[in-house]
Amino acid sequence: MLIGNKSDLENRREVKKEKGEVFAREHGLVFMETSAKTTANNEEAFINTAKDIGEKIQKGVFVINNEANGIKIEPQHSPTNPSLPFAIGSSRSQGGG
Repeated sequence: MLIGNKSDLENRREVKKEKGEVFAREHGLVFMETSAKTTANNEEAFINTAKDIGEKIQKGVFVINNEANGIKIEPQHSPTNPSLPFAIGSSRSQGGG
């Protein structure tokens, strides 16, 4: 996924949206623009990224037992989605602390 940030600052744009879309398409990526200020597409970007990772794990593109892929599996006490064998987010964010 290729994400263009600060989409709310159109008058200060350095890369045209069309150029980002073309680059993403040429490299097999999904392109989105987001804005932290207006929160435009922020949630969608995280959800789409998590779904893409989950699909790649299911297809065997990412081997979940191989930390070289950047995925560390930790035991879960109460998974939010039992169909996914990993947690989205850090274990520190679970349990309020």
